[in-house]
Amino acid sequence: MISYGAITVVNAIPCGIGAAVGIRLTTNADLTAGGTERVVKIINDPNEDTNMARICVKNTFKRFNVSEPDGWKLTVNSQIPVSRGLKSSSSACNAIVSATADNVVRTHGGNGFGIGKDAELEMIRFGVGCAKEAGVTVTGAFDDACACHLGGLVITDNTNDSLLKHDDVEDNDIILLIPEAKIRKPSLDTEAFRAVSGKAKDIIRTAENDWYAALTDNGRLVARVLGIDDGVASVAIRMGALAAGVSGTGPAIAVVVGKGEGMRFARELDFGGYRAMVTRTRGIS
Repeated sequence: MISYGAITVVNAIPCGIGAAVGIRLTTNADLTAGGTERVVKIINDPNEDTNMARICVKNTFKRFNVSEPDGWKLTVNSQIPVSRGLKSSSSACNAIVSATADNVVRTHGGNGFGIGKDAELEMIRFGVGCAKEAGVTVTGAFDDACACHLGGLVITDNTNDSLLKHDDVEDNDIILLIPEAKIRKPSLDTEAFRAVSGKAKDIIRTAENDWYAALTDNGRLVARVLGIDDGVASVAIRMGALAAGVSGTGPAIAVVVGKGEGMRFARELDFGGYRAMVTRTRGIS
C-alpha cells in the first residue's frame, strides 16, 4: 500500500493546531502472513527501529478482531528521509496500517476501514494512535498524517484529532534540503515550543489564506526555538522562492518554487551542507 509525505506549514507543538501540505514522495508497505517469525524489513533505512511498525501491525489485527499470525513479513520502502521533519513516521503508519488492513480483507473478508472521507479519517486517527503508542510523535501528528493521506493543505486540531480545513493546493515544485543530522522526537524541548504559542496562533491565521507566508514564518519560528541555522531559507526567499523554512521539527528545510522551476532553482541555490531532493506538491486526489 502506498502513502505519501508532507511538509509543515504550521508546527502543532506550540498550541496543538497544525497545518501541512502533501508532497509526492512515497512510502510503500506490503504485509504477507506465513512462517513462524514476525519480520520487519525497512529497505530504505535498515538500521531504523521497528517498534512503531510492529505496533501498527499488532493493533490493526486487533482492531478487526483477528488474531495476529504467528509469522508475517512486513516490507517497507520509503523515499522520505527519516527523522528530518518530512513526515516519515506518519507516512509509514498510514502505509503499514493500510497494508495490514488489506491483508485482513484478503484473508478474512470485510471491507477494512471502509470507503469515503469518514473511513479515511478513521484510518488516519487509528495510525496516529499507533504513532503515539510508539513515542515517535509529540502531538500525535494528525496534521501530518492527514496531509500524507489526503493531499492538499490541511489545518487540524491535534488535541482532538479534528480536521478544520482541507483545501487543494497549486502544483508547485518542492526542493527539500536535507542535512546529515537527524532530530529524534524524545530529544525535543517541548516547553520551548509552547512558550511561542502566541506567535504560532498568528501563523495559523495566516495559513488560512496564505500557506506560503505561513510556511516561511513558521520555519523562522521553529529555527529560533531549535537553534537551527536556517539562513539558506532566507537566501531562497531572496532568490524568489514562494516559501522556504524548516519543516516539522527539522532539521530539513523545504523550499517552494513554481512548477518546473525546481531543478534550476536547486542548481542556483548555494545549499552547502545539505543534500537536495526535488519533488512536487500533491493536491487532493
